[in-house]
Formats: sequence, structure tokens, C-alpha cells
Amino acid sequence: MPFPPDAPVPQAAQGRDRLPLQGLALLVVDDSRFTCDALRLILHRAGARLRRAESLEIARLHRAFHRPDLAIVDLGLPDGRGEDLIAELSAEGLPVLGLSGDPEGRDAAMDAGAAGFIEKPIGSAAALVRLIRQLATGAGPLERGQDTAPPPADPLALRDDLVRAAGLITRSGDQHYAQSFLRSLARAAGDSALEAAAQDIRTAFDRAKLARMIEERVTSLGSLA
Repeated sequence: MPFPPDAPVPQAAQGRDRLPLQGLALLVVDDSRFTCDALRLILHRAGARLRRAESLEIARLHRAFHRPDLAIVDLGLPDGRGEDLIAELSAEGLPVLGLSGDPEGRDAAMDAGAAGFIEKPIGSAAALVRLIRQLATGAGPLERGQDTAPPPADPLALRDDLVRAAGLITRSGDQHYAQSFLRSLARAAGDSALEAAAQDIRTAFDRAKLARMIEERVTSLGSLA
């Protein structure tokens, strides 16, 4: 699913420099709507245009028609590992940032050819913008801009991801992917209790307990609709 329609990319104030990412086209490959919304808020405000792909397949189809200036690729995707896509894109000369809720993913991303790594949750909006600007344009570091925390992402996007996670956990299928998706989501949302519960799922009882935890959070977020 592409990003929802945005307002026009904001223009820099009259008489000031252009926005730091103005004119850049970025590809975000991530299956989490919550994470993508957080990135959209940061990067759109910096002037970038974004496209989203939820899987390796969609990302590769996108590449057949579009040439982004930089890609951000999550390591855990529903149809394979992001490292494979990182290797493909970096071999074409495209700068790529690896993305994961697991800090140990840094080495895997860099070994695959990533030019940098972003750990969920995103700690500094300004630092991320500076890194993308340097990699995509070769420009020197920005002189102004504080390392502020990113703006809060849409809680309804978090709810949608939690509903999806509940389905993945309770259905038969790739439980390793389901567990990885939920851990990464919980980490991005700052939910340490949910992250801990998703860390070790061994029995049907564990899955049922986790499903109840997710249901409680979905119900709480539903009141925000």
C-alpha cells in the first residue's frame, strides 16, 4: 500500500535555504504501517517525496519503473529478508539504509551493502535527516537543526499493525516472521511489556496470552478512532 495522500511538500520559508531533503525521492520498504507513518512525518516535513513498498516483490516492481535517490529497507519482510534487497540495490549504486527493531541487525545490514542503519524506535529526527541528505546528495552536514525526538506516529496505524500481528500470531504459518514483526512493532511503539512477551513464544498458552495482550491494546487504541 502506498503512503496516504499528503499535503504538498512544505516549502522553506521565504529567504531561507531549501528544506534539507527537498527534491529527493525515497523508497521505504517496510510492512509496518506504524513505522512507515513515523518515517513519513519526519521525511515529508524535511521536503522528501516518499513511496512505500510492503514486501520484496512490491519493492522490485517499484524499481522497474522508478529510480529513488535512496532506499530504506526493513530487514524482516513477509516474503523474505531485507538483506537480499539491500544487496541488490547497493549493487546498482543506490544508497540504502537498513532498518530493524533488532539492534543486532546492524551487522547483517552492513554486510549486505547498506550505507547505514536505523534502529527502531527512531531516536532523532534531525540525525536521520542529516544522514539521508549526506548519503543521497553528498552534501556536508547541516549546520542547524536540533536532535529532537520524532513526532508521534498515528495511533490508528499502530492499531492496524497490532490487529495484523494478532492474526499472524494465532494463525498457522511462519511463526518466526510473526514473532519478529510483533517484537519490532512493540519496540517501535515503546511497549516493553509486549516486546518481552513476544520474545519467547513456545506453547499455545504463550500465544493465547500474547493474543490477549494485543487485544487489550487494540481495544484501548480503538477508543481513539
